Amino acid sequence: MYQKERIDNILSILKENGYVTVKYLTEALHYSNATINRDLNIMEGRKLIVRSYGGAELLESVSVPLEFRYHKAKLAKRRISKLAADMICDGDTVFIDGTTTSEGIGDFITDKKDITVITNNMALAAHLSEYGIKAVCTGGNVIEAPYMLDGNDAVHTILRYNTDKMFFSSGGVSDSGIIKSGTLSYSQIYDAALKNADKVYYLIDKSKYNIHLKYNLTDFSKIDTVICDFDFPEETVKKYGNTKFYKV
Repeated sequence: MYQKERIDNILSILKENGYVTVKYLTEALHYSNATINRDLNIMEGRKLIVRSYGGAELLESVSVPLEFRYHKAKLAKRRISKLAADMICDGDTVFIDGTTTSEGIGDFITDKKDITVITNNMALAAHLSEYGIKAVCTGGNVIEAPYMLDGNDAVHTILRYNTDKMFFSSGGVSDSGIIKSGTLSYSQIYDAALKNADKVYYLIDKSKYNIHLKYNLTDFSKIDTVICDFDFPEETVKKYGNTKFYKV
C-alpha cells in the first residue's frame, strides 16, 4: 500500500471514530508503529490532524467513541481527576458525570468516609460499591455502550438529590469560558445536576481547548471551580471573578 493510500485510510478511520490510538491503526492497517507515526506526522504537517498522547484526532469536530476517549490525554486526565478527588470531603453527597475524565475520580476516593456518589456511569458505580461507598446509579438508557446512561429516568434520579458538589467534563471549552459539546445527548443530565448542586466543578484538559463544537452547554458563570492542565487568558479569568481556576 502506498503512503497516499495509507493516509486516505487513516483519514477514513478518523472520520468514523474522531480519535484513534497508534496501536489501533497498526492493528487495523497491518503496518509498524514507525510507519504509522511517519504518516501521522505528515498528516499533522498538512494540518489534517492533531497528535496527542498515543494517538491522533481530526481537526474537524466529530464525536469520539468511548473506547478511544479512555486513551485520549490519559495522563492529564489522571492528574485532573486526582485533584478533583481532593475536593471531596468525608460526608459529602456528590454527582460525578459519566465522562472518562470524571470517572477517574473514583480511583482516588475509595478511602473517603460516609460519602454518597450519584452517577450516570455504571462502571463508576460498580467500582465504588466494591469499596463500601454508597453509589447511586441513575438508571436510564444506555446511550454509550457499555457504561453511559441518559434519558428521563436518569434525570429524575438526579433531581431527587441535593448534592454538595457536582463534577463534570465536556467535549470542549472556548478560551472565553463557554463550555461546549459535540452532542446534546447529556444536556438534560447536566441541567438537572447543576440545578441541585451547591458547588460545581468543571474538569477539562488541553486537548479539548478551543476546538470547534456545535453546541454550547453553559459558561463559567455557573462554575465554582475549573480544574485543568493549561492557562486560560487573563481576561477570561477576570471576567469570571467568582470562579476559581486550578492548574495541575
